[in-house]
Amino acid sequence: MQIVIAVALGYLLGSIPFAFLLTRSRGIDLREVGSRNVGAANVLRSAGVVPAVAVMLLDAAKGVMAVLAARLLSDDLVVVMAAGLAAIVGHIYPVWLGFRGGKGVAAAAGVFALLAPFATAIAAVVFIGTVFVTRFISAGSIAGALTLAVAAAAGDVPGPVLAGAILTFFIVVYRHRDNVSRLIAGTERRIGLRL
Repeated sequence: MQIVIAVALGYLLGSIPFAFLLTRSRGIDLREVGSRNVGAANVLRSAGVVPAVAVMLLDAAKGVMAVLAARLLSDDLVVVMAAGLAAIVGHIYPVWLGFRGGKGVAAAAGVFALLAPFATAIAAVVFIGTVFVTRFISAGSIAGALTLAVAAAAGDVPGPVLAGAILTFFIVVYRHRDNVSRLIAGTERRIGLRL
């Protein structure tokens, strides 16, 4: 019963569409502009740096809150990791927006910042470095997710957390499949290009 409650709560926390809410207040519907993705990258292109940073922090906070709430319910790391993954899924498939959300990267960062802080720090450095060099947020997201899984394995984190990190990598790659196609085709939009 604890895992059911934790997962449900994690999903509901993750599904709060901060990107949509913050830009909607500015008269922008993210579902109709740019990539039509309800995430920080599209906020950056459609509304600017400050709203994008705010969205990233709020989305990460959803992951943090899901983990903290699960820890209040149970000491079982399987339950806690399941709640964290549910928050990532909730961010990607929010019930409030017809299951059309973001790509899960910021929410995942919040989850693993608590469950695998050292691996997350390394992944963040790789993400920032990749984006800085390539100017592709999608490339940074994939590289960061891969680094998280590898660093988690190298750091000998508990089994449920390692499994969650590996699953998160595949989720992030799947959500970026269109970006990968555009990267290969040379048509992916670089960071800094406004709509």
